[in-house]
Parts: sequence; C-alpha cells; structure tokens
Amino acid sequence: MRTGLIAQKVGMTRLFTEAGDHVPVTVLKVDGCQVVAQRTVERDGYTALQLGVGMAKVKNVSKPQRGHFAKAKVEPKRRLFEFRVSPEALIEVGSELTVEHFVPGQLVDVSGTTIGKGFAGGIKRHHFSGLRASHGVSISHRSHGSTGNRQDPGRVFKNKKMAGHLGDRRRTTLNLKVVATDGRRGLLMIEGAVPGAPGGYVLVRDAVKRPAPKDLPFPGALRKAAEAAVAGEPAAEKSEGKAP
Repeated sequence: MRTGLIAQKVGMTRLFTEAGDHVPVTVLKVDGCQVVAQRTVERDGYTALQLGVGMAKVKNVSKPQRGHFAKAKVEPKRRLFEFRVSPEALIEVGSELTVEHFVPGQLVDVSGTTIGKGFAGGIKRHHFSGLRASHGVSISHRSHGSTGNRQDPGRVFKNKKMAGHLGDRRRTTLNLKVVATDGRRGLLMIEGAVPGAPGGYVLVRDAVKRPAPKDLPFPGALRKAAEAAVAGEPAAEKSEGKAP
C-alpha cells in the first residue's frame, strides 16, 4: 500500500483526447509535497508517512511545530496529513514526491471538505418536494411538513431529515480517472469533479476498490528520480523503483 499526495484544488477545465472528444477535468496542484515524519510499528504501533505541502510563514508556526520541521530538515508546511502505508512503502524523511506518483489512466480516490452552504431548508438540503401549491396551503409551500408522531412515542426520532447545516463535511469520491500529469508545473488532471472549493486541499490516494496499474512507481515518484528521467539519465540512477 503506497502513500497518497496532498494537493490543492485549482479549478476545472477540459482536455481534448486524440479522438477530438473533450473531457472535463479538475486541476490539482502539488507544491513541495515532502515527507515530514515516519510512523513505525516499533515506535508508534502502526506504519504511516506524514506528508506536508505548501509553504507557511515562520511567524504563523508554533514553537513545537518549528522543532518538528527542524528535526525533519524541511521548511514549515501549510498542511500536514498522515497516510497509512505498508512497511516496505516507507520513504525517507525529507524526500519530495511529484505528480508522477500517479500515472494517466489510473483510478484514484479523492477526499476533501465540501463547500459549506450554511443553514438550508428541507427542500435544498434533502430534496423534499415541498407542500402543494394550492388547496389550503398558506405561506408554507417550502416547509418540510410534519416531523413528530402520535401520543406514542410522542417525540421526534433522532436523525429525522429536517432543515439544518448544509455542506462543510468530509467526503470521498471513489474511482476517479487520472487523465494527465504535468511534472514541470506540478499539476494533476483528474476527470470529473472532486470535493471542495477552489483553493482547498484534498487527499489523493490509489483507488482501494480497483486494482492498481503494474507500472506504478514504488514506493513513490521522488523529485530526484523525476529530474533524472527528464535529463535522460539511465534508469539505474533513479531513486524510485517499480511495484513488485
């Protein structure tokens, strides 16, 4: 099981295929995604990698966090997140991952925080049909109607669909297709929409319900290896391997 990437949602556009069809894609930017810490079974009881992305001003970083970043010898990061990995997929602290971590045609799972829409009524929040437009209904056409019961049990059941806070929830979209990657600009193009507003951070992982391609970089596509590939150096000098 490989690590994922932390990316920032840029927006949506479209790409054209060789057949002339256009595919709507979400553009994600990966900016300085580095390994900040390792979690091992011997020390922490589980195996994971802590990744950081983006640059943060030192004045906005707490003193304990400064020591944490100094120990890893990396610049302060805006976002930190842990990815559970298998023991053989651990990557050295300080290594930088690139968008070539995923390959075109691969399916991925994307997690993010949905757009918050404040307090919403039953029609907008749960797609209720509303009350009738005539025959005695007065000034309550968009109300959700009765919520209670008779004398027994004489209360409203928990989890009853009613008006309330809409959005701003953690959601994961499964099996999205990677259309293209741009290693020079650090861009990842994924077919369709992903959760979250433009500018928000999302987590991109290998799809858990679909088999992974055999040509995936293992344990990951690192910056040094990517630069060697661009320069045309032999594959033996790359720091990345292939999936077993």
